[in-house]
Amino acid sequence: MRKFWKWKNRTVTNQETGQEQMERTLFLNGTIAEETWFDDDITPALFKDELMSESGRVTVWINSPGGDCVAAAQIYNMLKDYKDSVTVKIDGIAASAASVIAMAGDEVLMSPVSMLMIHNPATAAFGDSAEMQKAIDMLSGVKDSIINAYEVKTGLSRAKLSHLMDAETWMDANKALELGFADDILFRNAQKQEPDEEDSDENEPDKEENLPFKKESAVLFSRRAVANSLINKLATHTKSKDAPSSAVPPQAEGRSIDELYNQLNIIKHHI
Repeated sequence: MRKFWKWKNRTVTNQETGQEQMERTLFLNGTIAEETWFDDDITPALFKDELMSESGRVTVWINSPGGDCVAAAQIYNMLKDYKDSVTVKIDGIAASAASVIAMAGDEVLMSPVSMLMIHNPATAAFGDSAEMQKAIDMLSGVKDSIINAYEVKTGLSRAKLSHLMDAETWMDANKALELGFADDILFRNAQKQEPDEEDSDENEPDKEENLPFKKESAVLFSRRAVANSLINKLATHTKSKDAPSSAVPPQAEGRSIDELYNQLNIIKHHI
């Protein structure tokens, strides 16, 4: 299997203790296990061996559209079981299975231009109605397991999380922070402006206005909501075209044909 992860280690000095310590960085880019980990014992073991081979805090950078949910679940468990702290940083996209891995972080940070997406698991099935029902039951179980990870991180109700997954929800950094999927936004501290000492309290703007990322600017996009809105608009437009016209037919102006014909006969008699 082609590896979708990459390690980069470096030694840094702890600012508080002055001691050198190992800082480990894990990059997850692209599809998570494009070739599934199902019935694959070698690849998960390789990932775990690399993770556990060193000690020290781990920073996980994620930029992935998702992938195999079995692989995501195993990576989530391995990161949660890691003895040192794990910080997840989303610099591009953490969608689908990648969002599950992101929930393993003791701290989850998102770039202000990144996105996080959650949705229902999907699969392909073939066979009779019994086989289809097995697939439905399997997907239901997988969804419940994914909700477990989201619930632990966000504290949201399972019903709320299920609704967000049903709608295929896209969140920017602000919305993810608001809902509890993220703990903070990268580069936020660098963009905060210190108030001018010469400014009086009366002229000082509201604290919320000083924040580089305002709460009301959070974006939550639901593909299902957009589709339903479009369908409703099309239905309304179609009904307006098909509805019978209630307009009053135009009234004829001038004299009728019979009147003109009678007038013509009168003229004939006088010729």
